[in-house]
Amino acid sequence: MQPIEQTGAFYLGRRYDAVAGAPSGDLVMYDARDLTTHAVIVGMTGSGKTGLGISLLEEAAIDGVPAIIIDPKGDIANLALTFPDLAAGDFAPWLDPEEARRQGLEPAAHAEAVAARWRQGLGEWGQDGARIARLKAACAVTVFTPGSTAGEPVSILASLQAPAGGFAAQEEALRERIRGTVGALLGLAGVDGDPVRSPAHIFLATIIEHFWQQAQDVQLADLIRALQEPPVRTFGVFDVDTFFPAAERRDLALALNGLMAAPGFAAWLQGTPLDIDTLLGSGDGRPRHAVMSIAHLDDAQRMFFVTLLLEALLAWSRRQAGTSSLRAVLYMDELFGFMPPTANPPSKVPLLTLLKQARASGLGVVLATQNPVDLDYKGLANAGTWFIGKLQTERDKERMLEGLAAAQAGASADPAQLSAMIGGLKSRVFLLHNVHEPAPVLMHTRWTLSYLGGPLTREQIRRLGGGSGLAPAQAAAAAMPPVGAPAMAAGPGAPGLVPAQGAAAGGEPSPVAPALPASVPQAFLPAAGAAPVYEPLLAGLATVAFVDLKRGLAAEREVALALPAGAATLVADWTKAEPLAATTADLAAQPAAGARFLPLPRGWDGAAFHKAAAKGLVDHLYQRERLEVLELPLLKLVGEPGESRDAFLNRARLAARERRDAEVDKLDAAMQVKLTRLETKQQAEQRDLAEDQAELAARKQEEMLSAGESLLGMFGVLGRKRSPGLATAARKRRMTARAAEDIAESQAQLAAVTAELERLRAQLQADVAAINAKWEQALAQVTTREVAPRRTDVQPAFCGLLWRPAGGVRA
Repeated sequence: MQPIEQTGAFYLGRRYDAVAGAPSGDLVMYDARDLTTHAVIVGMTGSGKTGLGISLLEEAAIDGVPAIIIDPKGDIANLALTFPDLAAGDFAPWLDPEEARRQGLEPAAHAEAVAARWRQGLGEWGQDGARIARLKAACAVTVFTPGSTAGEPVSILASLQAPAGGFAAQEEALRERIRGTVGALLGLAGVDGDPVRSPAHIFLATIIEHFWQQAQDVQLADLIRALQEPPVRTFGVFDVDTFFPAAERRDLALALNGLMAAPGFAAWLQGTPLDIDTLLGSGDGRPRHAVMSIAHLDDAQRMFFVTLLLEALLAWSRRQAGTSSLRAVLYMDELFGFMPPTANPPSKVPLLTLLKQARASGLGVVLATQNPVDLDYKGLANAGTWFIGKLQTERDKERMLEGLAAAQAGASADPAQLSAMIGGLKSRVFLLHNVHEPAPVLMHTRWTLSYLGGPLTREQIRRLGGGSGLAPAQAAAAAMPPVGAPAMAAGPGAPGLVPAQGAAAGGEPSPVAPALPASVPQAFLPAAGAAPVYEPLLAGLATVAFVDLKRGLAAEREVALALPAGAATLVADWTKAEPLAATTADLAAQPAAGARFLPLPRGWDGAAFHKAAAKGLVDHLYQRERLEVLELPLLKLVGEPGESRDAFLNRARLAARERRDAEVDKLDAAMQVKLTRLETKQQAEQRDLAEDQAELAARKQEEMLSAGESLLGMFGVLGRKRSPGLATAARKRRMTARAAEDIAESQAQLAAVTAELERLRAQLQADVAAINAKWEQALAQVTTREVAPRRTDVQPAFCGLLWRPAGGVRA
């Protein structure tokens, strides 16, 4: 019997016998790598479309493939309802009490009936609670609720962060991203903004590009201020007031400010950042299926979020190395409105671009819809797999056939055959047309491992994870800084209205700065207001380089430390220093007008003290600074500077899957040669056995006729005709015996060949399982390596007296 667990293959169901009207015994195993050419699922309500989509995602999860899932209706959130024990108590909280009443059952009896039905359904499809446990162990599921705290909220701030690597290196791609982001933002504000004709769209896009070219992050407040005081004064050949008059800019500023001031807008700025690596990783080492539940949002909010998500996903996919393996999945449960054939909403461009380009990075896009009219078939021309379920009208079937003919999956198909197959579809029966397979097949979907309880409400989503969607350990891991990122926590003197963390011990401020030798460096942090009172700090800012030639690693880290006056000693003790969230760009050479100065601690005005402090800073950083880098020796993978743990694990997981697939392919190719030879021999032995059995039957018949003739001859029945006699009968018996011996020999040879075939197949299965186990355990070998700097790699940028406003610093 064909096993349902096969490396790199998704168990989706069984082939369907249209004549018998029932599933056959042949499993439908879908090659995961085929999904990199994308897939489309079409079927009316009740067709089983949701069950098929969840089955596909379950298989991806078991294989360790992460996914981002856009769930407009709340159905796909059922992925979180997995109960390995299949106990009634697990199902009970998710059942509808009204359904129990309609069936005349008590809640406990209803729960037991549902649990029994799920146990039976799984059993009929060769599955059980152990497979559910494997699913849960292999992949985390988090339900995110952007704009709401019912599930895990999503912070959209990352969408306006300046791109890493500079603007010029990725100018075209970033302009596409800006266009989509601005279009979504204007839609959320209720402004119709055409990317080519709308002054509002062009203005905001230009402002974001202006900030990004200077490597500055953008916030909504920055855009509102830019509308009032534009940092760019010329648009084309017109000045800003001609191109986009001040009154119109004011109206747009008020609209955006209304968004920002709305009580519910705060939910868009908290939670997990809209960072793809973070979303695809669970923080505990497992991949994650991130379900973006948007059922609670209105149409404008949905378009806003989906566009931002697609733009982020597109930017992420462009940063990934090429692969033929399935790296991740984007699943969109209802396409309606996001890629219409006759309009161009902000979500359409990034979605079409993903369909064209994401294959190279191993991102598989799966789009589902219940209405064939929703699809832009020209945009879906690259879809290699189509799952077509029961359709509502004859017109829907015709539209589906037209679209399929335009797509690459329909290039080799017979339209008449497809029409006949689609016309007879029933619930949970789909036409699977895969460009990588020779012909389309009918399939019946398997029973899902997840409990399909219908769309989850916000209250039910809240119940899933206590309103966060993350376990405490996962939340803590998600909050960890990227590996290799600067170890600079917010501290005293941090720009952004940070209160002072203490002042010089004793003394009154003086309008005259203390006199210092010319050799003593000093600088000033910007003040929040006029006539500030400065307190002294001993500050050290340096660049520390980390180099590991063996691993090809080179990184730099900016470090800023400060000793407050209250911790002053005759010799600078940098072990007591606090992190200082400032850079050399924040340091001014002159104090603010009308400033006053607190007294210096004893000894801080001496050149010798500062010279020794500078040397001590270098010694301290040389001895203490370390760059922690993740490493997986088995795959010769080393974490990149600034790469988060989730990003590294996602990269390592893909590399392990590629190595696994390559080893399995090599093993399978070698074994198939032996299996083919044995199967050919088996077929020959079966033919020989059939011939021997036919020979035996003929010999027996001849023997019986010969014996009959001999008997009749003895009694003279045959008259004068000569009888064959006893000798002939004996010869016939010997020939019959030899034929029987030939059968026994053929049976023995067939049994030997069959046994060898079974042994080889079992060996192949065991060897594949060993390969799977090896690469599944590979991620457990991830280690953290510390890279130390050389003394010459510590380069001080400033070490001296730093004056900090006692009331805070300017944002």
